[in-house]
Amino acid sequence: MNMLESAEAMIRRAGERLAIPKGELDDLITPAAEHHFEITVGEVTHQAFRVQHSNKRGPFKGGIRFHPHVDHDEVRALATLMSLKSAAVNIPMGGGKGGVAFDPRQYDDSHIEAVARQYVRALEKHIGPDKDVPAPDVNTDGQVIDWMVDEYEKLTGDTSKASFTGKKIVHGGSEGREAATGRGGVIALREYCEAKAIDTNGLTIALQGVGNVGFYFAQIAEEELGVKVVAAANSRQMKRSDAGLSFKGKSFSRNILDDLDGEIGDSSEIIQVKADVLVFAALGEVVDASNEANIHANVILELANGPVDDEALLRLEDRNVTVIPDIIANAGGVVVSYLEWKQNKAGEHWSEGEVNAQLDEIITRAMSDVMKRANKEEVSLKEAAFMTALERLR
Repeated sequence: MNMLESAEAMIRRAGERLAIPKGELDDLITPAAEHHFEITVGEVTHQAFRVQHSNKRGPFKGGIRFHPHVDHDEVRALATLMSLKSAAVNIPMGGGKGGVAFDPRQYDDSHIEAVARQYVRALEKHIGPDKDVPAPDVNTDGQVIDWMVDEYEKLTGDTSKASFTGKKIVHGGSEGREAATGRGGVIALREYCEAKAIDTNGLTIALQGVGNVGFYFAQIAEEELGVKVVAAANSRQMKRSDAGLSFKGKSFSRNILDDLDGEIGDSSEIIQVKADVLVFAALGEVVDASNEANIHANVILELANGPVDDEALLRLEDRNVTVIPDIIANAGGVVVSYLEWKQNKAGEHWSEGEVNAQLDEIITRAMSDVMKRANKEEVSLKEAAFMTALERLR
């Protein structure tokens, strides 16, 4: 079951619990608009996509990823999840997603810049501060977004900076944005543990994905919750240490795992590690019916989008494994993107402390709403989150 199929299955199950008529549910699933076009740089052509899922609650909102596996189904699934995510945490934004199918590591900066600028030229009439507000995602960063903003300003004359989020701070970006997704995951885990009277001091973590999101999650969780990361994996290797892999005082780099002391293992073994919490912080579609039984953690935190498919989710629930759902656990990024957009619209710039305080308030409230619903209606956190989001999208 791919990510799109899983997302739609979860939506339909939540919709049935809410007694939403099939026709209305079909409308909620169907994107408002889909764009597929080609970007040619020199002799190389890349497939590009933007799916605008829902703007019922505000402008379409979602990142743009540069990755060789980008395709229509993935982008549509991610756009759908963005609509649900914005609704689940109750911010006035919709959902969208974009991507270009190429590996930027294989090209120089001039090629990447050309791709970024052509992407904006193709979508100029469909994006903007009150239409669709893109952001960074996998393999895109503040520099890529700054190129896109510059192109958009040249084409439209709009210099409000509210057309994109995830910009460099000097160009209108928000304080706290770099660590926002990881920090949001820490807040979600903290709230779950408090509700279940679980002591986070010494809580063991197995972390799949040590990019930006995984790094900041590990660092903040270690510093603020006292957790112990006993295993961490990237696409190349896994490091394990019963004493804990410490992220304190370290700066993020793509090779951070190389700097940690631990026993080296195969990255695919991370889901089998016996830890209290298994954190997915890389790409989606990791756990399905074929490997679900290998998971020994009691709690899964979905910092990635759609890491656990629907069939595996139901099996995990049968085993009393709690899944803290992606549409809240990894919503820190879109929340701070919303706060950046809000600052740009008002011509303001807030301190990191103020941004983090608002992020904490929004994620805390969302977790409280979903946990109360899950308890009242005797459903999983994932189903409760989808039910809450669907109600707000109707």
